[in-house]
Amino acid sequence: MKVAYIDIVGGVGGDMLLGALLDAGLPIEDLRTELARLDCGGFSIDTKAVKRGGIDATLAEVTLDSEGSRIRDWAEFERVIAGSSLSDSIKTKAKAVFDLLAQAESAAHGVEKDDVHLHELGTVDTLVDVVGVIAGLERMGIERVHASPFPLSAGVSSSSHGVMAATAAATAAIYRATGAPLRAGGSRGPVGEAVTPTGAALVTTLASFEPITFVPQDTGYGAGSRNPEQVPNVVGLWIGNADAPQAEAPVLESDLVLLETNIDDMTGEELGHLQSVLMEAGALDAWLTPIQMKKGRPASLVSALCRAADEPAIVNMLLRDSSTLGVRRRPLERYVADRDSITVQIGADAVRVKVKLLGGVVVGVHPEFEDCRKISLQTGHSLRDIMDEAASLARAALTEKS
Repeated sequence: MKVAYIDIVGGVGGDMLLGALLDAGLPIEDLRTELARLDCGGFSIDTKAVKRGGIDATLAEVTLDSEGSRIRDWAEFERVIAGSSLSDSIKTKAKAVFDLLAQAESAAHGVEKDDVHLHELGTVDTLVDVVGVIAGLERMGIERVHASPFPLSAGVSSSSHGVMAATAAATAAIYRATGAPLRAGGSRGPVGEAVTPTGAALVTTLASFEPITFVPQDTGYGAGSRNPEQVPNVVGLWIGNADAPQAEAPVLESDLVLLETNIDDMTGEELGHLQSVLMEAGALDAWLTPIQMKKGRPASLVSALCRAADEPAIVNMLLRDSSTLGVRRRPLERYVADRDSITVQIGADAVRVKVKLLGGVVVGVHPEFEDCRKISLQTGHSLRDIMDEAASLARAALTEKS
């Protein structure tokens, strides 16, 4: 398995990761070919050999014209990615990075995602950094990425918002949302902004912070634009082969919120409607639990699980469509298994089947209820027989595929 290890020496930004990839052997023409798939002009990219401290490194220089310097919003970035000829895996990862950036900027500024003014993040070089890094890793055949903890820098930094703490509010929001590990303290730590929001979003989306054993083959260093005295302003990229394929651990999702409220004055029909609209509003799950309130009154505990980005919409729905005056919240984590889906044929009808995977191994199949119910009603066969047949066909198809 070809792996990459990101050694965050003095900091990390999207341009620094691009420089590290190019320094480690990614041909710049390959990078330009991938970026051309965006159908988004206004930029050019070149490299420059520099020194940061005693380290030879590559500086990736993105030059923008007036079109490239135009400030965009999240929706335009997403439209460009969706309309590109990039591979589906690059599109999916790039969208995940931009979703995390949007969530962090929204949290940092206390406004809705669509109301955030992007300033420095809004130019096309953010798109170049995000897509370039993801496409570069794919071009180099990297199957798995690991990273060191982020350095927590001291001092202040300057931006269009004025003088701020060295760690930008959006970067700090990414750390909190993803549970990223930090290293802090020490007289040789970085001063000023060491980790940009784009760098933090890329590393936390693409990399694991778990230890890894591998045999190194290539090493590259990407430089930041600053050259401070305290610590070399570079990020290292070590590329090699893992000693053995590693089983995928269940994914730990950390950006979840559980919302709850007690209700004792709504009918069953109203509660059923509430559960439906919560799911339509973006809840990952919504359920009702019978409870007893004070004086023994029967009531229902209404619970909704959602992502942090969807929390405002779900809270508004609970307050609007129920009789409650308040909603409790608490952050939540959950492990989730990998999942896939296949389609099997029963007669002339297609049945979708969910496939649960753990470490790449199929550990469960579950036919879609509505597909099986339709066939049961048409044929007169029992629902259980139809579901069993669909599951059996799915297991046979997966065995043949493997």
